Amino acid sequence: MLSTMFARRLAARNVHYGWAVAGTTFLTMLVVAGAVGAPGVFIIPLQKEFGWSAADISGALAIRFLLFGGMGPFAAAFMNRFGVRRMMLISLSIVIGGLLLSLGMTQLWQLVLLWGVVIGVGTGLTAMVLGATVATRWFSERRGLVMGLLSASTATGQLAFLPLLASMTGSYGWRMAMLLVCGAILVAAVAVMLLMRDRPSDLNLAPYGEQAIQPVPAQPASLGALLATPLIVLRDVAKVPTFWILFFSFYICGASTNGLVQTHFISLCGDYGLAAVGAASMLAMMGLFDFAGTLASGWLSDRYDNRWLLFFYYGLRGLSLLYLPFSDFSIYSLSLFAIFYGLDWVATVPPTVKLTAQRFGPEKANIVFGWIFAGHQLGAASAALAGGLSRTAWQSYMPAFIAAGVLCLIGAALVLLINRGRTPSLATA
Repeated sequence: MLSTMFARRLAARNVHYGWAVAGTTFLTMLVVAGAVGAPGVFIIPLQKEFGWSAADISGALAIRFLLFGGMGPFAAAFMNRFGVRRMMLISLSIVIGGLLLSLGMTQLWQLVLLWGVVIGVGTGLTAMVLGATVATRWFSERRGLVMGLLSASTATGQLAFLPLLASMTGSYGWRMAMLLVCGAILVAAVAVMLLMRDRPSDLNLAPYGEQAIQPVPAQPASLGALLATPLIVLRDVAKVPTFWILFFSFYICGASTNGLVQTHFISLCGDYGLAAVGAASMLAMMGLFDFAGTLASGWLSDRYDNRWLLFFYYGLRGLSLLYLPFSDFSIYSLSLFAIFYGLDWVATVPPTVKLTAQRFGPEKANIVFGWIFAGHQLGAASAALAGGLSRTAWQSYMPAFIAAGVLCLIGAALVLLINRGRTPSLATA
């Protein structure tokens, strides 16, 4: 088997196979994030071709965000029961199927079904919990750094694809741009088939930083028990204030990133005369700075109090969003926004995952984080819909951006309420 041979060659060079798994996961999360972020480029072309309003399209995208997050806790349970590799392949198959079918859509209900429901479910089967699962299973040391790397892949995928997609859409139409996304997903699926494995024990390895091989935990035998596991975990963690602080802070995170900026930034810039390719380039710049910022966040989360890291991240993001409506939307001012906003696009993820694992234990961390991530996507859905309604009702996105900035400042204060102590009854359950 290729993965076994590759693991031996890496071991001969004193390199743990976990890094190959992390690389494969990075690629998968990159292209899935590209599929999630691509519709932001297509809002204006769809309006022109089909006559749909911004609120109509935003409603479909809000459904996608809700399912992307709502599937997270159950995706974590499915990964625990059926294996990470299998769930990654199922997820990629559903996403590419939904994208290909959408090439022939002509009605609004088809947009809702395919871009809302199908792609929402497909991407939700991995979502951000995939990175949390890989980081906690394969790495005992450098876990924060790995989570930073994998978190960076999501924003990088959502943003780095956008200039190319915008350019292709302008030259060849949105359908050709969609085919490019499908091709990237196919490449990722081949890499998963060849290199991905569920646990270090599959290759007779210990996690990176440990000496002992970890046994596979017992899993629910029946489908009913499997589906009930995330609900039981939610019942337990709902009694802990730390869970709700992380949940609502991540709600704010989703509202101020995926839901608002990723979905509406290109259209916002269009209102001020900036072409889609130029606006997408600004998003790509955010992606570059986010990659650096999130890697740095992962490194910092291994060394400093994660609560204070979150305080500074949310505070910086809030100030950036409050600055944007009062800028002149020149290249200089937008570049300044892209730098400071981009530095912490998903820098919040490594500290949030670390706090989750510390308080609820590594074995339950992916399911608990799945519920916290559901809060993230609930916020994203709210902001995606609110942005579209703001544009339709008031002919401006500005009220939505100002509200998001204020929410971030509230989130900065909220995270300082997290206590330092663990929750032993949950962490050892």
